[in-house]
Amino acid sequence: MREHVIKLPDVGEGVAEAELVEWHVKVGDLVREDTVMAAVMTDKATVEIPSPVEGEVTWLGGEIGDRIAVGAPLVRLKTAGEDTGESVAAPREAAPVMADGQAEAPIADGMAEEGEAVPPPPASFSDVKPTPTPQAASASATRMPALGRMRTGAPRPEGEKPLASPAVRQRAREAGIDLRGVTGTGPAGRILHEDLDAFLRGETSDPGRPAAVADTSVEEVKVVGLRRRIAEKMARAHAGIVPITYVEEVDVTALEELRGKLNADRRGDRQKLTLLPFLMRAMVVAIREQPHINAHFDDEAGIIRRFGGVHIGIATQTDAGLMVPVVRHVEARDLWDCAAEVGRLAEAARAGTASREELSGSTISITSLGALGGIVTTPVINHPEVAIVGVNRMAVRPLWDGREFVPRKMMNLSSSFDHRVIDGWDAAIFVQKLKALLETPALIFVEG
Repeated sequence: MREHVIKLPDVGEGVAEAELVEWHVKVGDLVREDTVMAAVMTDKATVEIPSPVEGEVTWLGGEIGDRIAVGAPLVRLKTAGEDTGESVAAPREAAPVMADGQAEAPIADGMAEEGEAVPPPPASFSDVKPTPTPQAASASATRMPALGRMRTGAPRPEGEKPLASPAVRQRAREAGIDLRGVTGTGPAGRILHEDLDAFLRGETSDPGRPAAVADTSVEEVKVVGLRRRIAEKMARAHAGIVPITYVEEVDVTALEELRGKLNADRRGDRQKLTLLPFLMRAMVVAIREQPHINAHFDDEAGIIRRFGGVHIGIATQTDAGLMVPVVRHVEARDLWDCAAEVGRLAEAARAGTASREELSGSTISITSLGALGGIVTTPVINHPEVAIVGVNRMAVRPLWDGREFVPRKMMNLSSSFDHRVIDGWDAAIFVQKLKALLETPALIFVEG
């Protein structure tokens, strides 16, 4: 039997290290050729590392969350035959989890229509269970009162004064305890100091119901993988960008009527229209007058790059976490084309089949919580972009038309801008232009 060392391969151009996010094997496992052993994450994608040989795992080169340098030993195998020395496994790209610069988008896509189901929340760490030490388990057992010796007793009826000494009553007042819920063990049911002690230890309860016991456990969850990538990019955005958030109320009654008519008359092969395609087209029109909004700011080089093409990133919640697929060249698409592309990209992102190219290259972003969108949000700008448009929840509100209050469908836009290069005046003009276009949707289709 010989030892075979598998090193971390070059997982991308210019990548010097990768974060270990998942082990698919453990020491003692027998692996075949092409068995996936681990998954590592770079700034671009998650990559699976297969085994180039058959053998038994004898050593693993790190723990989840560790950063492994390219060329460093990753796995050691015990193989049959002559010593083959070291090898570098050919990486295999898994479902990409996030494109460079996309993780900052703070919230999920909310492209579900009013009344439709909201996408499931992002994957969390709640299923990670701490492993208690023997000492902790012993301490927990000591704290936990035995059911057989728990004191029980129904609270006394309203108005019935519990029997207790003045000292016990004062102590109960200071501790915030209602003595009517404490079972007394003294003569004639008198409440003693020992009864208060037992109550405070949780050794009393309602009949048939175990007493509540204070939970003093502390769970530590290591921040790794996509969550760490998001944390790093959020920190970079917060440290580098000086944001200004501008909130405006928009009357979308006419737009919703138009959307309803278009959906009623649509062809069967067309994607159903949500609010999103209208907003995307409105952004294209508004950007024609303010091209500096559709830009990247390279703060290290001191350069603003304005783009002719409008490539809109759409924050999309998936089981793997938040992704931002990009609808490219929105300026060359109509409503139906925008709707179809958003639907296709969202499905690919949720299925884990979106490519790196589909998850990178946005020039401006949209983010929304849909039905959970609240009244106001403060979107985080998707560095190195300079603007992001946030969609809040739509609701029917009374609006004064000069003579009376009338019910209108209203929605807030919460938009953030990089105040280093976008003045508040320009931000306000951009949002007011969006407001005018969405409130009079026919203007979205006027060319020139």
